[in-house]
This record gives sequence, C-alpha cells and structure tokens, in this order.
Amino acid sequence: MSLLLDTNAFLWWVVDSPRLSKGAREAISSEDVLVSSATGFEIATKRKSRKLRFDEDIESQVEGNGFRGLDITLQHAVAAGDLPLHHRDPFDRILIAQAQIEQLIVVTSNPMFSQYDVPVLSAS
Repeated sequence: MSLLLDTNAFLWWVVDSPRLSKGAREAISSEDVLVSSATGFEIATKRKSRKLRFDEDIESQVEGNGFRGLDITLQHAVAAGDLPLHHRDPFDRILIAQAQIEQLIVVTSNPMFSQYDVPVLSAS
C-alpha cells in the first residue's frame, strides 16, 4: 500500500503534532509514502502570504523522512480539472486526481475527499 499525504498530514508529521491520529502515524511509519508537488506549492504559497508559518525546507523534510516526491503530470492536471466540483480547492483536487491515477491512499482529515472515488485514511 502506498500513501499520499495531504498538506496537513505532512505538516503534522513533520512537527510531530498530536493532531495526527495514531492510525495515520503507524501507517506513515510503515508504508511507502509520497508527497505531491502540489503540497510543496501549497506550503510555499501559504508561507509567502503569511497564512502559514513553516520554516523548514520542504524538500529536505520529504527526503529526510524517507518520503518520495510525486510530480504533477499533465495527466494528473487534466484529471483534476475533470473532477466533479464537489470540492473547489485546487491543491486538493490535484491530490485526488493523483491518488486515483496512481492508486494511492490519501492521508487526510478533510471530509471532502470522501465525495470522490479515492481511498482515504483519516489523519485526525
């Protein structure tokens, strides 16, 4: 089983937040874990606009935690654009499309993911 962390799950893991559920923590510790380029973009964007304080180097945190980066392909982008508009967050829509195409389980606390045909592991 391979996991795709949403932005909150990634951040909670990096800062060792108690908000990350025990089940998610155990799965992340024992499974193949990917972090999307969309997560890097979201963190950098929110950091720049001062909506998020995260001083860590994103790439170093991905590599240092033994995770793999997942690039956004044209196929992912087109699939995200074609998703039903249950959820309008473009970062999450990319994650949903990536999870569908790459057959990944999304680790998220966002209930909107359940409206799509994608397996979810609760992060909280």
